[in-house]
Amino acid sequence: MYTKPRLNRLFASDGKCFDVAVDHGVFHNAEFLAGIEDLPRAVETLLEAGPDAIQLGPGQARLLQYRAGREKPALVLRGDSANVYGPSRPRELFCILNAAPVEQALRWDAAALVINLFHAPGQTGLYRQCQANIAAVQPACERYGMPLMIEPLVLDEGRHDDYESSADGGRIAALVRQAVELGADLIKCDPPAEADEFHRLVEAAGGIPVLARGGGRMNELAVFERTQAFIRLGARGIVYGRNIIQHPRARQMTRALMAVVHAGASPQEAAAILSRS
Repeated sequence: MYTKPRLNRLFASDGKCFDVAVDHGVFHNAEFLAGIEDLPRAVETLLEAGPDAIQLGPGQARLLQYRAGREKPALVLRGDSANVYGPSRPRELFCILNAAPVEQALRWDAAALVINLFHAPGQTGLYRQCQANIAAVQPACERYGMPLMIEPLVLDEGRHDDYESSADGGRIAALVRQAVELGADLIKCDPPAEADEFHRLVEAAGGIPVLARGGGRMNELAVFERTQAFIRLGARGIVYGRNIIQHPRARQMTRALMAVVHAGASPQEAAAILSRS
């Protein structure tokens, strides 16, 4: 079977995608729940804004898929959970694959299944577990035409006994390439520190669509400027979470970024959309 029918639901006719990630609760970090304490309400707000896709865990996929009507965002289903995020580093890091994640994605009529690929200093076991997770699901994804989105994430030791995302373009590109070699149909990855280096990740992906990961909250104009740069340098879209769900005007922020991704809106034009009632 082929992945194209599902990818056609994920990407708009212009070949671009804006996926809003609201699957943060699976990572057991209280800080990640800001803006989605009331998840049904948060999803309803996003449905009104109309992004291309919404990323959810299997326990909450119903909030999107039980909604009647044909005009709704596609579902990107989270297929694993991990303990790498948080204010203190656990003694043992893990990334656990859901039971039968491809079957879950098929039952929920997802447009893609997303799986992590973590690389952290000294955490060989975590790295190996992520590779094993991908190896376990990739053949079934291929067999049943379920697009596999791999999320390669390079981690550095933070200042507060935790891990932080690395912005090293070379290290990110190497992990992107590995994700492609392992069978990714889509890549969701951190951008480099310098937005103009995003082309290195696109080149490493070798034609596999690359979506830029959003990370933590930033100034709105900076978000718009970086998004514009990513698209200009070959990104096929974005996967933003906290810059949407933790924004006081989440609906308008979604619409502003949709304009940047799909209509080529400038940062100033996006800011004007954000300011509208």
